Amino acid sequence: MFNLLVQYSPWGAGRDTVPVDRLFEYTDGDIAASFRDGDQIALDRLIRLPCVFMEEGTGDQLARVGTITRARHVGREIAIEYTFDMDIPPLLNSAIFANRIDFDMPRDFEFSRSHWAVKDVDLYRVLIRNTQSRRQRPSVFNITEHERIEPMLLSAMMPFDAPFTPVYETLRQTAEVVGLRCRRADDIWENPAIIQDIVSLIDRSRVVICDCTNRNPNVFYEIGIAHTLGREVILITQNASDIPFDLRHLRYVAYLNNAEGRQVLGQTLQRRLEAIVEG
Repeated sequence: MFNLLVQYSPWGAGRDTVPVDRLFEYTDGDIAASFRDGDQIALDRLIRLPCVFMEEGTGDQLARVGTITRARHVGREIAIEYTFDMDIPPLLNSAIFANRIDFDMPRDFEFSRSHWAVKDVDLYRVLIRNTQSRRQRPSVFNITEHERIEPMLLSAMMPFDAPFTPVYETLRQTAEVVGLRCRRADDIWENPAIIQDIVSLIDRSRVVICDCTNRNPNVFYEIGIAHTLGREVILITQNASDIPFDLRHLRYVAYLNNAEGRQVLGQTLQRRLEAIVEG
């Protein structure tokens, strides 16, 4: 088990307070009960657990692993003194969010509420398996050593031809409705080789929408990259026959490239994206 302490501002002063009424939020009832002696909280047992100190957020905020050295009641708050484990590097909140099920943090709202939870998870095993693992590096393009998924980023893989411009605009508007930011490779120029920009965009994305219309080989290549990297992939197409044979077991969204068809496409994708965002 480990303590998860989340607060609005960054940790690091070595001393802080947590409201008593926020203790044991997002904690299994039996676990919470095991750290109570009648009406009293068994702080002495609680602080023996390793801790993750997090600032609210799912992006580039840094979380630290450490221990609570002292805890005591001060009115309606618990005053704590703590130290960080300097042998464990800081963790990106985005990395924790990407592996939130392993950290027993399935609800997105837990990342935006100050609280103190106790998780029935082997913290160090999770750290070794997920956040500290190294990925095999490809030779054709580069990916970062550790995943840095942007929780609100959606990428669109589709031909750049003019007829697809209104389709991309539909994807962009739909993403905005559900709080996501939609990007396409031609929106960015960060590397000399466009393939590197495409791969980097896919690697950072939480969701990748791929348009199989006209059986574009580049899009098929990008679908393979997205699946290999474990991204949430949504296939769309104007023609069902354009879905490759080895992908026909997957669900896809068929649409017509006219005003009414794109409106229906947006509505269908909105429902799917809302389900993904809500976890």
